[in-house]
Amino acid sequence: MKYVWRWFGPPDAIGIDEIRQVGVSGIVSALHHIADGMIWPGDEIARRQKEISQRPDGTATGLQWAVVESLPVSEDIKRQTGDWRSHIDNYKTSLTNLASAGISTVCYNFMPMLDWTRTNLRAHAGSGARCMRFDAVDFAAFDVFILKRDMSPSDYSEDVLKAARARFADYNEADKAVLVDSVLAGLPGAAEALSLDAVRARLAAYARVDATRLRKHMVDFLTEVVPTAETLGIRLCCHPDDPPFPLMGLPRIMSTRSDMKEVLDAVPSPANGLTLCSGSLGARADSDLVGMVQEFGNRIHFLHLRNVRREGEGIGCSFYESAHLDGNVDMVGLIAAILAEEKRRREAGRADWEIPMRPDHGQEILEDLTRGAQPGYPLIGRLKALAELKGIVAALEHERVALI
Repeated sequence: MKYVWRWFGPPDAIGIDEIRQVGVSGIVSALHHIADGMIWPGDEIARRQKEISQRPDGTATGLQWAVVESLPVSEDIKRQTGDWRSHIDNYKTSLTNLASAGISTVCYNFMPMLDWTRTNLRAHAGSGARCMRFDAVDFAAFDVFILKRDMSPSDYSEDVLKAARARFADYNEADKAVLVDSVLAGLPGAAEALSLDAVRARLAAYARVDATRLRKHMVDFLTEVVPTAETLGIRLCCHPDDPPFPLMGLPRIMSTRSDMKEVLDAVPSPANGLTLCSGSLGARADSDLVGMVQEFGNRIHFLHLRNVRREGEGIGCSFYESAHLDGNVDMVGLIAAILAEEKRRREAGRADWEIPMRPDHGQEILEDLTRGAQPGYPLIGRLKALAELKGIVAALEHERVALI
């Protein structure tokens, strides 16, 4: 695997000189300051590349901008409203500008409105570390008693509603603020912060967009942009839903194996690919991650490796982001499947045989507890995760060589 690291640009609490020491060769970044649907200009792309590859004194860092995460798909495109057609044209132009800069892997997602969702961005773990958490009862309390979404009670079982009602009665104002801020945090690095009124307005805009319609809109988007990406040599890779089940009555269309197959089959191009996120998909007990690598391996262009601990087996259960070797995801089996896929690619002569992988998220430990980095993206926690993942790779490669 090609080891890469997510960096949110100059505002990131973790600097490029620190990243140079963790043992990666590439950077995953985006132009978060440019509004969704707008063109990424060539000069802004070049500026970010320079921020990654050069120190202020002009000396080389040894790092390159390897993966874009994310080039956002606007809400207009997802709903096919407003300026969606011009936003698709702008997306193609941004891809052209990225290809001109030598960047060929572009991650995106098609989650409506909220992107990834958690109820606590810095929950306490048993070790004294902090982690991100999705609590099904807390989310129901937010949806029913804070957002007060129409029809929200019908989305929850009587047991969950009863527990949410009791928990909400015990919330103080600080508890409510943490919950609201956590749920509405949205895409990491994004400049836009949603208010409750904005959420209600966006929910209303999705009133007529069910899963069938949203999937059609995604296929329409891909039908437009994939030929451009293919011509440019760019590999688009869609991130799965996080968490991989419906929230607030909104559809989710990239949550399961069948979801992914339908989208890949609809636009059968190597440029239409996947980001395999083990943490997102691992929040469902019915996700066969090894099977997904075996089935979709030739279309997996980017890897997010992290682990989760589910607190139940039903769809929509609570979970927290565990240490990378201490969760429900079989990380050893998953990495073995990835290495087998890379071997197949190498033997087939594919130039892209080495799949970029970043250690996704990480628990806040040690110095992370006071640094105040982007939630989910601590320095020490991710460094620990990277070391563990590299250890698995080294052990599996050693075992393979020993068997030859």
